[in-house]
Amino acid sequence: MHGYSRLGSSARTSSSSSPPSSPRFRHGRNKLSGGCAGGRSPKQTSAVERVVYVFVSAVFRRRGVLLFAPVLYISLMLLYMGSVGFDVVNLKHSVVGVVVHRSKHRTAMAPGSVYRSPQVFEKLWPLMEAESNGSRVNALMTAWNSTGRQGWKPCVDKSISTTGFSELPKSNGFLIIEANGGLNQQRLSICDAVAVAGLLNATLVIPIFHLNSVWRDSSKFGDIFDEDFFIYALKNHVNVVRELPEDILQRFDNNISKIVNLRVKGWSSPTYYLQKVLPKLVQMGAVRIAPFSNRLAQEVPSNVQWLRCLVNYEALRFSGPIRRLAENMVDRMVKNSSQSGGKYVSVHLRFEEDMVAFSCCEYDGGEEEKHEMDIARERSWRGKFRRRGRVIRPGANRVDGKCPLTPLEVGMMLRGMGFDNNTSVYVAAGKIYKAEKYVAPLKQMFPRLETKDTLATPEELAPFKGHSSRLAALDYTVCLHSEVFVTTQGGNFPHFLMGHRRYFYGGHAKTIKPDKRKLALLFDRPDIRWEDFSRLMQDMLRHSDHKGFELKKPSGSLYTFPMPDCMCKLAEARSESSNTTRLA
Repeated sequence: MHGYSRLGSSARTSSSSSPPSSPRFRHGRNKLSGGCAGGRSPKQTSAVERVVYVFVSAVFRRRGVLLFAPVLYISLMLLYMGSVGFDVVNLKHSVVGVVVHRSKHRTAMAPGSVYRSPQVFEKLWPLMEAESNGSRVNALMTAWNSTGRQGWKPCVDKSISTTGFSELPKSNGFLIIEANGGLNQQRLSICDAVAVAGLLNATLVIPIFHLNSVWRDSSKFGDIFDEDFFIYALKNHVNVVRELPEDILQRFDNNISKIVNLRVKGWSSPTYYLQKVLPKLVQMGAVRIAPFSNRLAQEVPSNVQWLRCLVNYEALRFSGPIRRLAENMVDRMVKNSSQSGGKYVSVHLRFEEDMVAFSCCEYDGGEEEKHEMDIARERSWRGKFRRRGRVIRPGANRVDGKCPLTPLEVGMMLRGMGFDNNTSVYVAAGKIYKAEKYVAPLKQMFPRLETKDTLATPEELAPFKGHSSRLAALDYTVCLHSEVFVTTQGGNFPHFLMGHRRYFYGGHAKTIKPDKRKLALLFDRPDIRWEDFSRLMQDMLRHSDHKGFELKKPSGSLYTFPMPDCMCKLAEARSESSNTTRLA
C-alpha cells in the first residue's frame, strides 16, 4: 500500500602502436621503440601488412576510392598527431619517458604542453609596471556591463512564512540521510534530501555528516549551518526534526544502523522514489539512504525543484560563529578597498598539494616535484595511479586545460585584463603547494593580497582550525560579496558560488571563468608582446561578462543556474508583487 505524496506522483588508458612501416625502415624504427611507445615483432608486422594489402586491393578493385578516402584521411591525421610528442609519466615504474618524435633529427613538444609561465612573466613584468603608472582605468570599475540586459529577481524568499500548507499532512515516516564530501557536496545532499522528503511526505531528520577521508572534518550539521533557522524556514513545507523520536528508535533496538539502508542509484527520478522508496517508508516507519550524494535527478517537476531553491538560497545559512567572523572579514576587505569604492576581487585558487597531485600536471619543480607528487597521490588515492596500464600525460593535460592555474598565472591573467596593482585581491584556498615560491609573484603583482589568515586574527580562526568545511564557509562568504569572482579549476565551490552570485546580483554571476586551453597556449609564448597578451585577456573578460547571464539548460543544475527555476524576470516579479498587493 502506497502512502500519500502531496507533491504528486574509468577507462584504462594505453598508448596505441604506430601504423606498419615500410620493411626498409622497420629495423631502424624498432631501435626507437621503448618506454610507453611499445613495438611489434616482425611476424606481427608482416601479418598486419598482408591484411592491409588485401583490404586496399579489394577496395580499389571495387572502385571504392571514395569510401576509402575517410579512412585514408584519418590515417594521415593520426600520423600527423603522432609527429607531436607529449611527455609521459608511467607511475607504476616511477619512470619518466618521452614519446619519440617521428623525425630523425628533432623532438618537439606540442604548443602549450610545457609550463613556461615564469619566462613569460619575466618578459612582461616591466611592461605591467609601466602600465600601472599610466592613466588606464582599473578594470574593477568597468568589468561588468549590464546595459540592455533584463534583470532577474529571487522568487522564493517571501515563501518562507507566507505560503505552503497551513498544517502539513500526516507524515509517512522518517527519512534519514547521510551527507558526505566537503561543504558544498553536503549542501547539495541537504537540498536534495528536503526535496525527496517533500515528495514522499516524509519527516526529515537533520542530516548526518559522514567523516570524509579526504576532508577529515568532524563537524556536525549545527556546526556549519544554522539548525534553528533551517527548521523554521521549512516549517510550512517539510517537517524537520533534530533526531528520531524515542518510540521510533526503540523499534530498532535504539540502534540507527538497524534501520534499513536503501541503496538508491545516482540521479534517480521522482518516480523511482514514489514506486520503490515510499512503500518501504510506509511499511517500516523510517528508512535510511546512505550515501546520499547525487541521488536525485537534475530534471524534476517544478514543485520539487522549488523546494531545492528554497533550501539552497534561503533556508541554508551558516551558523552564528561562521556568520559573525565572515561578516567581519567582508567588512575588512571593503575597508581595505577604499581606493576602489569598497570593491575587491576574490579568487578561488586550487593549487593545494592534493589538487596538483590529482591533476597529474607538471610545473617547474623538476625531479623533486615529481617525487612529492608521487607520494601525495599514493597517500590520498592509494594505488589508483599505479594500476597496470595507467599512463599519465602531463603535457596533454595542460593542452586540454586540465591543469590548475598557478598563482603566477592568475596574476598575469588579471593584470592583462586591466586590474591594476591597487586592486584588493582575496585568495580563497587551502594550504598552497610551496606557497613561498608560487605566491610571491602574485603578491608582487597585487600587493593588496589577503587570505583568511591575514584578514582574521589567529584567535578568531582558532575555533575553525582543523575543520575544513567551516574554513571553506568563511572563504565562501568573502567570495560571495566580492565585485569580481575568479574560478580557476571547477568543482562544487565555484559552481554553487556562481549560482548564489546570480541569485543575489540580479542574475549576473560576476565571475571570470578563464579558457584554460587558450591560456596554456599564451603562457607557452615567452616572446608574446604585452599589447597582444592584454588584448586577448580583455577579450576573455568580455566573454565572461557575456556568459554572466545564463539560463539553466534541461540537463543543468539550478545550484549554478538559478534562472528560471528560482528567479523571475524583473517585469514578472513586479507584476506578481502587484497582484499580491491587490489580493491583500
